[in-house]
Amino acid sequence: MIVAIDGPSGAGKSTLAKRVAKELRFTYLDTGAIYRALALKILRRRVDLNDTAALSAIVQDSDIDLRGRDGQLQVILDGQDVSALIRTPEVSQMASKASAIPMVRHRLLHLQRELGRRGNVVAEGRDIGTVVFPDAQVKIYLDASIEERARRRCHELRAAGREVSLAETISEMKERDKRDSERDIAPLRKADDALAVDSSGLTADAVAEKVLQLIKSESSKLTNDRSLGI
Repeated sequence: MIVAIDGPSGAGKSTLAKRVAKELRFTYLDTGAIYRALALKILRRRVDLNDTAALSAIVQDSDIDLRGRDGQLQVILDGQDVSALIRTPEVSQMASKASAIPMVRHRLLHLQRELGRRGNVVAEGRDIGTVVFPDAQVKIYLDASIEERARRRCHELRAAGREVSLAETISEMKERDKRDSERDIAPLRKADDALAVDSSGLTADAVAEKVLQLIKSESSKLTNDRSLGI
């Protein structure tokens, strides 16, 4: 089974996906981390996104993998664990910009599907249910108000030792939302058959419980359909 969780930045997708994967004993697939890893390399190399040749070389030569270790997700870039280096606003913005480029999406789409073939997975991102795994058995679209999402992101960044303001975070989030939803290739949107969940005002536990109930309900429907030969 594949559980696809989509939604805008800061909605709580990663926290939800980790909890659901742990509860179901599935593999957690953070597709956004794949884009962030590539974005980190682009920033390190100071590659201009308009330099097609240089960008193509990085896309083709980058070795990115996701591994589970001690209950945590490790993001491996060219043999180095970069899990702690890919959560900055700079990497986040670069990942959003790079993800709108066709050659980048094509290469990383193939990688995401390869990782998804490892078995039962909970995958989260912005185009999982619409592009990466359009046939996922369960699709969730997780959202929250932009103020709520910005507060969560501020808390996360401050906990990591970064000084950021709520106003600045809201502005960056609006910019990213606009770019992600208006890009020509695989824009952020709710799949027609996705179940919408608003996490505003809810604890992470409450959101996870709600989604697990939805997954259980959808799984039961699938089981009944198969038993009926549908």
